[in-house]
This record gives sequence, C-alpha cells and structure tokens, in this order.
Amino acid sequence: MHGHSPGSTGQAVPAGGAPARPSLVHPVEPDAERLEAGAATFRMLSDPTRLHLLWILTRGPADVGSLVAATGANRTAVSQHLAKLRLSGLVSTRRDARNVIYSIVDGHLARLILEGMNHADHRVTGEPVHE
Repeated sequence: MHGHSPGSTGQAVPAGGAPARPSLVHPVEPDAERLEAGAATFRMLSDPTRLHLLWILTRGPADVGSLVAATGANRTAVSQHLAKLRLSGLVSTRRDARNVIYSIVDGHLARLILEGMNHADHRVTGEPVHE
C-alpha cells in the first residue's frame, strides 16, 4: 500500500507530520502482476449491480439492508455480490451489533468508481469530454 501503515487513515505521513497527498501517478511501468491485479478489479466492476454497490459505498459505509433498499436488487443477489467484493478485497466489513457494515477499501478505488461513473454520464448525456 505505498507507504501506508496498517490502521492508518490511508495517507502516508512524511517526517514533517502533515499527511501526504494521495499519489495519482505511479511512473513505474506496470508488470504482469500489476496488470492482472488491475484487470481483476475491472472484472469486478463489470457487473452493474456490483458497480452500483461500490458507488453507494463511495458515499460511506452501509449495511446490507440499506444497500438492498438503495439498489432495488433482491437481498440474496446483494449478499452474493457483496461476498464477491469482499473476497476480491474491494470492500471490508465490520460488525455493528447484529449488522455487518460494508466499506469501500481505499480512496484509489473510490476515485476509480466516481471517475468511471462521470465518464458514463458523459457517454449517456453526450456532454463533451474534458480533462
């Protein structure tokens, strides 16, 4: 995780004490392992229900009931998709009394989801592309 310590806020903290900005550029040419990891992530994003679940989780943690209500999908389908997302490492879970709370794993994934949906919005609406 590029300089992140377990349990950290997801941002590396340099010697000066202030959190570093998230790294958006990795100048290293991707090797086979990184390309496969990236392709595996994109495969998980290729299902509309999983993409919707992840988009919802970019807004904050949620339990299964909330995710079922927000997606309109049936509980069994949502639970199966969440299990796949958890096993692939894209979401994490924690218990809150009798509920399991799901969270997106990191800011890189959240930004990928949001940018992907912004791109989709441009495709659907015909809005001109931009940087």
